[in-house]
Amino acid sequence: MQLYTCAVLPGRSRALLTVRNCQDIRGVAEVSFIAFFTTPLHGSPGSPPEGAHVQYRHSGTSRRTLLAATAGAAAAIAAGAGTAHADADADADADANTGSGQDERLKALISRMSLEEKVGQLFVMRVYGHSATEPDQADIDANLKEIGVRTAAELIAEYRVGGIIYFAWAHNTRDPHQIADLSNGIQQAGLSLPNGLPLLISTDQEHGIVARVGKPATLLPGAMALGAGGSRSDARRAAQIAGAELRAMGIRQNYAPVADVNVNPANPVIGVRSFGADPEAVAGLVAAQVKGYQTSDIAATSKHFPGHGDTATDSHYGFPVIEHTTEQWGQLDAPPFRAAIAAGIDSIMTAHIMVPALDPSGDPATLSRPILTGILREQLGYDGVVVTDSLGMAGVRQKYGDDRVPVLALKAGVDQLLNPPSLDIAWNAVLNAVKSGELTEARLDESILRILRLKAKLGLFKDPYVSHEGVDRAVGTEAHLAAADQIAEETTTLLVNEQGLLPLSRLTHKNVLVVGADPASPSGTTGPPTAVLAGALTELGFSATALSTGTAPSQAKIDEAVAAARGKDTVVVGTYNVSAASSQRTLVDALVATGAPVVAVAIRNPYDVAQLPGVGAYLASYSWTDVELRAAVRVIAGRARPEGTLPVPVQQADDPAQVLYPIGYGLTY
Repeated sequence: MQLYTCAVLPGRSRALLTVRNCQDIRGVAEVSFIAFFTTPLHGSPGSPPEGAHVQYRHSGTSRRTLLAATAGAAAAIAAGAGTAHADADADADADANTGSGQDERLKALISRMSLEEKVGQLFVMRVYGHSATEPDQADIDANLKEIGVRTAAELIAEYRVGGIIYFAWAHNTRDPHQIADLSNGIQQAGLSLPNGLPLLISTDQEHGIVARVGKPATLLPGAMALGAGGSRSDARRAAQIAGAELRAMGIRQNYAPVADVNVNPANPVIGVRSFGADPEAVAGLVAAQVKGYQTSDIAATSKHFPGHGDTATDSHYGFPVIEHTTEQWGQLDAPPFRAAIAAGIDSIMTAHIMVPALDPSGDPATLSRPILTGILREQLGYDGVVVTDSLGMAGVRQKYGDDRVPVLALKAGVDQLLNPPSLDIAWNAVLNAVKSGELTEARLDESILRILRLKAKLGLFKDPYVSHEGVDRAVGTEAHLAAADQIAEETTTLLVNEQGLLPLSRLTHKNVLVVGADPASPSGTTGPPTAVLAGALTELGFSATALSTGTAPSQAKIDEAVAAARGKDTVVVGTYNVSAASSQRTLVDALVATGAPVVAVAIRNPYDVAQLPGVGAYLASYSWTDVELRAAVRVIAGRARPEGTLPVPVQQADDPAQVLYPIGYGLTY
């Protein structure tokens, strides 16, 4: 058999993965399109017009032989392989979103997969390194220790995983060009295999306090800030920007937006990651963000089903129990997920929580068939991809061993198994469950079809690669950065303004001391918060100095801050999750006692205000990312008006049954 390559139809952005003997097409009796990819090829003098590329064969060569010869069989199915004319790919495009034609091609692809390939498609795995083939030695060592492979390419070849998740701590996200190269390397590794498939690359880019990709990418206000802004158009625009930048870097599935309704102020894991405490308001913003991501051809993921908003335990470290009744769940937790489904959400992430009213078995929702199949699929009518939260979290590991968790998750109705602590154990557990009959191959096929549908919808079979030029056109552009600033200004919430202290005048309050907590900054922000606040004030004509006092200031540090406040016109203090026993409260009280006006900025949860009755002014920024801190400074300086209102109620410190500031409260000037 002889395979050839020629260029056809300019502008189609297709190219061939495997190149054999570029030759002239003239004299060939029959042309069969085998695979389309985006790797640029050089090719065929005298061929049809330059542009995309196509592999073809002489008439008489069997289709089976051709499919065996090319590593791009998956793309052949997605692009409508086997037609004998130059419009074959256009025909495939025309019915790409019509279920029957696409499903038949995808099912044909699944039928040719080995059991091992099928098992691999169900897993989304972490991997260390900035490169798919040449990571740093420390990352090679980490991969060998945790996964038993050296590189992402080896991981894909060994386990045929369907997806990769990026983390900053895994050194996947150094800068946008590097991320794009890593994504291309991962796609090349997957597509170069026999029956090769593109991978679905994902990350947690919620914005606000959870971001895996930092500057120079645009960092936007997080969910609760958007809840304070209350604008669905802003929420949609934020998701559109986030999606466009992720897509340019090859990340096609984002684990956002958070659909949890944060009705518990003590929630240690959700908090400002939620849009707020009003189910209908949260539902509207979730739907808006789903639409925004769709506009940028990104798969959004609402999480954490059936709702993680009323927990006092972090499921990373424990097993939360939610005591909502069925009726309460329907009123409080369900509306955002219903809205996401109505908006066409592509994937939904499970929660490692127990909800006895929905399933009295004591199993986490991730492993609960009554919750995932009975409620999510049958009651809510959802037929998209269901992905687990990380299988390395304590909430899903306490009742069952790591070999049982992935099998039980699939039996419950899950499609994607995210980041198991040991891929070898989890992968072999699923494989053995099928061989023993506990799981059927048909059950795997159901999930694989959903996963491949999503890959096809996102265009990964046709155009899995990205370019540096595309990164430069989309990531961290002036327009995106300006939009982030504008959105942030509309979220800053003013709750206290005694005697009209704000906005500060440079004439009467020029000398400013900035103190407070300096938690580790979210990925890629400038930080620390005190320095960002002081720098932004200085840029606006104030004379500001910064003194970091930490989240638990010692008495010596408090004394140092008090001494530094002497002679200052104003003190700005950044607070971070202040409790009744927190030494941050002692710090603020001591600063108030100096007589200098104190402006407090809650850089995370807005509930801090209940613990700080003596401050002259109080604002909530909902995050300590630069974009939100700088917006808060513009409000303090009078360059912007405070527009935000509380998306959650703030209870009185000494009587939580009493509301100090209700949802919707906010001052302006």
